[in-house]
Amino acid sequence: MTNEPAMPAAQQEDAVSVTRHRLMWPSVAAGIWALWYAAYRGYYAAGGTAFLPGTIRPGAEGRFQLINLLGAVIIAAAAVVPIATLPLWSRRWPRRMLLAVYWIAAVGCCMHALVDIAQRVLSLTGAVHIDYPPLWSTIDRRSADLQAIFFNEPWFLVQGLAFGTLCWIGLGPGRARQWWAATAVAAVVALFLLGMLTVAGILDKVIVF
Repeated sequence: MTNEPAMPAAQQEDAVSVTRHRLMWPSVAAGIWALWYAAYRGYYAAGGTAFLPGTIRPGAEGRFQLINLLGAVIIAAAAVVPIATLPLWSRRWPRRMLLAVYWIAAVGCCMHALVDIAQRVLSLTGAVHIDYPPLWSTIDRRSADLQAIFFNEPWFLVQGLAFGTLCWIGLGPGRARQWWAATAVAAVVALFLLGMLTVAGILDKVIVF
């Protein structure tokens, strides 16, 4: 009887150690996946123009570079988060914070990817017309749609799934994992439907860039 209180604590330490070990490589993978996309955005921020589906309007180059610079900085910061926060999974309140932040990131990335892929497919068929920001002088709509479908949006989808995977591993088996996954999927579905209503013009449209 005297040893019983110590056993759960020891088992809990072992579980935390195993969880952190399992989170290591998925966290590194999530960071690398974000980092290469940050580099891609950084290339355009530095003035690169390769693979653009159009030409930037004269005088708007600075704005285009600034948009990509901000994107590169934000994504690069996001690349560091999964690795830098690994020790926090063993602490109760920081762990809850991570689960909430990653929930938002996973839902946001997956929803963004699914809505934009659907919109781009509809654009290819001529069912919808996408309005582009005025910084574009010319735009090849087909190339822009294909680039979004096969390059940009898959990045968002995989990044969202990566954040979701970290939480799936971090939560371990049980109701908490099921609840996290169920609410995330429900939110993605709800936001996807809301996004498609904007694509269809039923709700106010948003510019997809």
